[in-house]
Amino acid sequence: MTETAKIQPRRSLIFMPGLRPEIFPKALASGADIVCIDLEDGILPEDKDTARPLAIDILAKDNDTADGIERMLRINSLRSREGLADVTAILGSSVPPKALMLPKVSAPEEIRILEELLTGSHGHIRFHVIIETNRGLDACHEITQAGDRIDSLLFGGADMAAELRVKTSWSALLYARSRLVHAAASASLDLLDVPYLDLDDEAGLTAEVEACVDLGFTGKAAIHPKQIPIINKIFSPSAAEADYARRVIAAFEAGDGGLVVVDGKLIEKPVLKTLARIVAVADRLAAGN
Repeated sequence: MTETAKIQPRRSLIFMPGLRPEIFPKALASGADIVCIDLEDGILPEDKDTARPLAIDILAKDNDTADGIERMLRINSLRSREGLADVTAILGSSVPPKALMLPKVSAPEEIRILEELLTGSHGHIRFHVIIETNRGLDACHEITQAGDRIDSLLFGGADMAAELRVKTSWSALLYARSRLVHAAASASLDLLDVPYLDLDDEAGLTAEVEACVDLGFTGKAAIHPKQIPIINKIFSPSAAEADYARRVIAAFEAGDGGLVVVDGKLIEKPVLKTLARIVAVADRLAAGN
Protein backbone atom coordinates (compact mmCIF):
# COMPACT_ATOMS: atom_id res chain seq x y z
CA MET A 1 0.00 0.00 0.00
CA THR A 2 1.04 3.57 -0.57
CA GLU A 3 2.37 5.30 2.54
CA THR A 4 -0.02 8.08 3.50
CA ALA A 5 1.71 9.50 6.57
CA LYS A 6 4.22 11.35 4.39
CA ILE A 7 1.61 12.94 2.14
CA GLN A 8 1.44 16.68 2.81
CA PRO A 9 -1.56 18.70 1.57
CA ARG A 10 -0.15 21.23 -0.89
CA ARG A 11 -3.31 22.79 -2.25
CA SER A 12 -2.24 26.41 -1.90
CA LEU A 13 0.90 28.49 -1.55
CA ILE A 14 1.49 32.14 -0.74
CA PHE A 15 4.70 34.14 -0.95
CA MET A 16 5.88 36.83 1.43
CA PRO A 17 8.96 39.05 0.96
CA GLY A 18 12.00 38.26 3.07
CA LEU A 19 12.35 41.95 3.92
CA ARG A 20 9.10 41.92 5.91
CA PRO A 21 9.44 39.64 8.97
CA GLU A 22 6.47 41.34 10.61
CA ILE A 23 4.00 39.87 8.10
CA PHE A 24 5.06 36.26 8.67
CA PRO A 25 2.28 35.65 11.24
CA LYS A 26 -0.28 37.03 8.77
CA ALA A 27 1.02 34.72 6.05
CA LEU A 28 0.68 31.74 8.40
CA ALA A 29 -2.89 32.81 9.19
CA SER A 30 -3.83 33.15 5.51
CA GLY A 31 -5.10 29.58 5.22
CA ALA A 32 -2.41 28.54 2.74
CA ASP A 33 -0.88 25.08 3.05
CA ILE A 34 2.53 26.53 2.17
CA VAL A 35 4.13 29.83 3.17
CA CYS A 36 7.20 30.68 1.14
CA ILE A 37 9.53 33.48 2.22
CA ASP A 38 10.90 35.05 -0.93
CA LEU A 39 14.45 36.14 -1.71
CA GLU A 40 13.99 36.14 -5.47
CA ASP A 41 11.37 38.02 -7.50
CA GLY A 42 9.89 39.78 -4.46
CA ILE A 43 13.19 41.44 -3.54
CA LEU A 44 14.93 44.19 -5.52
CA PRO A 45 18.58 43.45 -6.42
CA GLU A 46 19.86 46.19 -4.14
CA ASP A 47 17.91 44.75 -1.18
CA LYS A 48 18.90 41.09 -1.45
CA ASP A 49 21.90 41.30 0.89
CA THR A 50 19.64 42.88 3.52
CA ALA A 51 16.78 40.44 3.02
CA ARG A 52 18.90 37.28 3.13
CA PRO A 53 19.73 37.17 6.88
CA LEU A 54 16.26 38.46 7.78
CA ALA A 55 14.53 35.67 5.86
CA ILE A 56 16.76 32.92 7.25
CA ASP A 57 16.24 34.30 10.76
CA ILE A 58 12.44 34.24 10.38
CA LEU A 59 12.52 30.49 9.85
CA ALA A 60 15.24 29.89 12.43
CA LYS A 61 13.06 31.48 15.12
CA ASP A 62 9.89 29.71 13.97
CA ASN A 63 9.41 26.98 16.57
CA ASP A 64 5.63 26.58 16.42
CA THR A 65 5.26 24.21 13.47
CA ALA A 66 2.46 21.98 14.78
CA ASP A 67 -0.09 23.78 12.59
CA GLY A 68 0.73 21.61 9.57
CA ILE A 69 1.69 24.62 7.44
CA GLU A 70 4.75 23.98 5.32
CA ARG A 71 7.41 26.67 5.54
CA MET A 72 10.08 27.23 2.91
CA LEU A 73 12.54 29.76 1.55
CA ARG A 74 12.73 30.70 -2.13
CA ILE A 75 16.34 31.41 -2.95
CA ASN A 76 17.71 32.92 -6.14
CA SER A 77 18.77 30.85 -9.12
CA LEU A 78 21.71 28.60 -8.39
CA ARG A 79 23.28 29.93 -11.58
CA SER A 80 23.41 33.48 -10.22
CA ARG A 81 25.67 35.35 -7.82
CA GLU A 82 22.71 35.97 -5.51
CA GLY A 83 21.81 32.29 -5.47
CA LEU A 84 25.32 31.28 -4.51
CA ALA A 85 25.24 33.88 -1.73
CA ASP A 86 21.91 32.44 -0.54
CA VAL A 87 23.33 28.90 -0.36
CA THR A 88 26.47 30.12 1.40
CA ALA A 89 24.34 31.88 4.03
CA ILE A 90 22.22 28.77 4.52
CA LEU A 91 25.34 26.65 4.96
CA GLY A 92 26.47 29.10 7.64
CA SER A 93 23.18 28.93 9.51
CA SER A 94 23.01 26.77 12.63
CA VAL A 95 19.22 26.49 12.15
CA PRO A 96 18.74 26.16 8.39
CA PRO A 97 15.34 26.17 6.65
CA LYS A 98 13.51 22.87 6.38
CA ALA A 99 12.78 23.41 2.69
CA LEU A 100 14.00 25.50 -0.22
CA MET A 101 12.16 26.61 -3.33
CA LEU A 102 14.54 26.59 -6.29
CA PRO A 103 13.69 28.93 -9.18
CA LYS A 104 14.62 28.62 -12.85
CA VAL A 105 15.98 25.09 -12.53
CA SER A 106 17.12 24.13 -16.02
CA ALA A 107 19.15 20.95 -15.57
CA PRO A 108 19.32 17.97 -13.19
CA GLU A 109 22.90 18.88 -12.29
CA GLU A 110 21.62 21.83 -10.27
CA ILE A 111 19.74 19.46 -7.97
CA ARG A 112 22.68 17.06 -7.66
CA ILE A 113 25.15 19.82 -6.83
CA LEU A 114 22.85 21.31 -4.20
CA GLU A 115 22.33 17.89 -2.61
CA GLU A 116 26.11 17.48 -2.36
CA LEU A 117 26.49 20.90 -0.76
CA LEU A 118 23.65 20.53 1.74
CA THR A 119 24.79 17.53 3.74
CA GLY A 120 25.35 16.79 7.42
CA SER A 121 23.32 19.17 9.57
CA HIS A 122 21.77 20.50 6.35
CA GLY A 123 20.94 17.11 4.92
CA HIS A 124 17.29 17.31 5.97
CA ILE A 125 16.47 20.24 3.65
CA ARG A 126 13.78 19.40 1.10
CA PHE A 127 13.55 20.89 -2.40
CA HIS A 128 10.63 22.41 -4.30
CA VAL A 129 11.54 23.05 -7.91
CA ILE A 130 10.18 25.78 -10.18
CA ILE A 131 10.15 24.95 -13.88
CA GLU A 132 9.91 28.22 -15.80
CA THR A 133 12.38 28.05 -18.69
CA ASN A 134 12.44 26.21 -22.01
CA ARG A 135 15.55 24.32 -20.93
CA GLY A 136 13.84 23.32 -17.70
CA LEU A 137 10.75 22.16 -19.55
CA ASP A 138 12.88 20.07 -21.91
CA ALA A 139 14.65 18.45 -18.95
CA CYS A 140 11.75 18.26 -16.49
CA HIS A 141 11.61 14.46 -16.37
CA GLU A 142 15.36 14.22 -15.73
CA ILE A 143 15.15 16.99 -13.11
CA THR A 144 12.48 15.15 -11.11
CA GLN A 145 14.72 12.05 -11.02
CA ALA A 146 17.88 13.97 -10.03
CA GLY A 147 17.55 13.40 -6.29
CA ASP A 148 15.30 12.05 -3.57
CA ARG A 149 14.86 15.37 -1.75
CA ILE A 150 12.40 16.89 -4.23
CA ASP A 151 8.83 17.12 -2.91
CA SER A 152 7.08 19.22 -5.53
CA LEU A 153 7.26 21.12 -8.79
CA LEU A 154 5.86 24.60 -9.38
CA PHE A 155 4.97 25.85 -12.86
CA GLY A 156 6.39 29.32 -13.47
CA GLY A 157 3.97 30.39 -16.15
CA ALA A 158 4.91 34.05 -16.51
CA ASP A 159 8.57 33.40 -17.24
CA MET A 160 7.68 30.45 -19.44
CA ALA A 161 5.27 32.54 -21.49
CA ALA A 162 7.95 35.19 -21.98
CA GLU A 163 10.40 32.58 -23.26
CA LEU A 164 7.78 31.04 -25.53
CA ARG A 165 6.73 34.51 -26.80
CA VAL A 166 3.07 33.79 -26.02
CA LYS A 167 0.36 35.17 -23.76
CA THR A 168 -0.13 33.67 -20.31
CA SER A 169 -3.44 32.17 -21.42
CA TRP A 170 -4.46 28.63 -20.54
CA SER A 171 -4.41 27.44 -24.17
CA ALA A 172 -0.97 28.94 -24.91
CA LEU A 173 0.60 27.19 -21.91
CA LEU A 174 -1.35 23.93 -22.02
CA TYR A 175 1.52 21.92 -23.50
CA ALA A 176 3.94 23.16 -20.84
CA ARG A 177 1.48 22.38 -18.06
CA SER A 178 0.74 18.92 -19.47
CA ARG A 179 4.42 18.05 -19.74
CA LEU A 180 4.93 18.98 -16.09
CA VAL A 181 1.92 16.92 -15.03
CA HIS A 182 3.56 13.87 -16.64
CA ALA A 183 6.94 14.59 -15.05
CA ALA A 184 5.50 15.17 -11.57
CA ALA A 185 3.23 12.12 -11.71
CA SER A 186 6.08 9.89 -12.89
CA ALA A 187 8.09 10.89 -9.82
CA SER A 188 5.09 10.93 -7.42
CA LEU A 189 5.58 14.66 -6.76
CA ASP A 190 3.04 17.34 -6.04
CA LEU A 191 2.60 19.96 -8.76
CA LEU A 192 1.45 23.53 -8.11
CA ASP A 193 0.30 25.95 -10.77
CA VAL A 194 1.30 29.57 -11.34
CA PRO A 195 -0.81 32.21 -9.53
CA TYR A 196 -3.88 33.68 -11.19
CA LEU A 197 -3.03 37.36 -11.52
CA ASP A 198 -6.46 39.05 -11.71
CA LEU A 199 -7.50 39.60 -8.10
CA ASP A 200 -10.97 40.82 -9.04
CA ASP A 201 -11.88 37.90 -11.33
CA GLU A 202 -13.22 35.27 -8.96
CA ALA A 203 -14.97 33.38 -11.76
CA GLY A 204 -11.75 33.27 -13.77
CA LEU A 205 -9.79 31.99 -10.80
CA THR A 206 -12.40 29.31 -10.13
CA ALA A 207 -12.37 28.16 -13.74
CA GLU A 208 -8.59 27.98 -13.87
CA VAL A 209 -8.31 26.06 -10.59
CA GLU A 210 -10.92 23.58 -11.80
CA ALA A 211 -8.97 23.16 -15.04
CA CYS A 212 -5.82 22.52 -13.00
CA VAL A 213 -7.57 19.78 -11.04
CA ASP A 214 -8.80 18.15 -14.25
CA LEU A 215 -5.32 18.26 -15.77
CA GLY A 216 -3.61 16.67 -12.77
CA PHE A 217 -2.22 19.50 -10.66
CA THR A 218 -2.37 19.14 -6.88
CA GLY A 219 -2.31 22.84 -5.95
CA LYS A 220 -1.99 26.43 -7.05
CA ALA A 221 -0.07 29.45 -5.80
CA ALA A 222 -1.88 32.63 -4.77
CA ILE A 223 -0.89 36.28 -4.95
CA HIS A 224 -3.35 37.36 -2.25
CA PRO A 225 -4.97 35.66 0.76
CA LYS A 226 -8.46 36.22 -0.65
CA GLN A 227 -7.70 33.69 -3.40
CA ILE A 228 -6.83 30.93 -0.96
CA PRO A 229 -10.35 29.80 0.12
CA ILE A 230 -11.32 29.16 -3.50
CA ILE A 231 -8.09 27.29 -4.23
CA ASN A 232 -8.32 25.19 -1.07
CA LYS A 233 -11.95 24.27 -1.61
CA ILE A 234 -11.50 23.10 -5.17
CA PHE A 235 -8.36 21.11 -4.42
CA SER A 236 -9.87 19.45 -1.33
CA PRO A 237 -11.45 16.01 -1.76
CA SER A 238 -15.15 15.96 -0.97
CA ALA A 239 -16.54 13.68 1.72
CA ALA A 240 -18.00 11.47 -1.01
CA GLU A 241 -14.64 11.23 -2.80
CA ALA A 242 -12.84 10.35 0.41
CA ASP A 243 -15.46 7.73 1.31
CA TYR A 244 -15.22 6.15 -2.14
CA ALA A 245 -11.43 6.09 -1.95
CA ARG A 246 -11.56 4.35 1.45
CA ARG A 247 -13.99 1.74 0.16
CA VAL A 248 -11.85 0.96 -2.88
CA ILE A 249 -8.70 0.69 -0.76
CA ALA A 250 -10.54 -1.61 1.67
CA ALA A 251 -11.71 -3.78 -1.22
CA PHE A 252 -8.15 -4.23 -2.47
CA GLU A 253 -6.95 -5.01 1.06
CA ALA A 254 -9.63 -7.65 1.40
CA GLY A 255 -8.89 -9.17 -2.00
CA ASP A 256 -5.84 -10.88 -3.41
CA GLY A 257 -5.77 -9.70 -6.99
CA GLY A 258 -5.12 -6.66 -9.15
CA LEU A 259 -8.81 -5.99 -9.81
CA VAL A 260 -11.84 -5.23 -7.65
CA VAL A 261 -15.43 -4.26 -8.32
CA VAL A 262 -16.86 -1.35 -6.31
CA ASP A 263 -20.31 0.11 -7.00
CA GLY A 264 -20.52 -2.04 -10.10
CA LYS A 265 -17.31 -0.66 -11.60
CA LEU A 266 -14.15 -2.61 -12.36
CA ILE A 267 -11.11 -0.90 -10.77
CA GLU A 268 -7.45 -1.76 -11.38
CA LYS A 269 -4.70 -1.59 -8.78
CA PRO A 270 -2.68 1.33 -10.24
CA VAL A 271 -5.42 3.71 -9.07
CA LEU A 272 -4.46 2.99 -5.44
CA LYS A 273 -1.75 5.65 -5.41
CA THR A 274 -4.24 8.39 -6.30
CA LEU A 275 -6.83 7.09 -3.85
CA ALA A 276 -4.29 6.88 -1.02
CA ARG A 277 -3.44 10.53 -1.59
CA ILE A 278 -7.12 11.50 -1.45
CA VAL A 279 -7.53 9.69 1.88
CA ALA A 280 -4.32 11.12 3.34
CA VAL A 281 -5.23 14.68 2.42
CA ALA A 282 -8.79 14.25 3.70
CA ASP A 283 -7.50 12.84 6.99
CA ARG A 284 -4.97 15.65 7.44
CA LEU A 285 -7.60 18.29 6.75
CA ALA A 286 -10.11 16.65 9.09
CA ALA A 287 -7.47 16.71 11.82
CA GLY A 288 -7.08 20.45 11.35
CA ASN A 289 -3.59 20.34 9.84
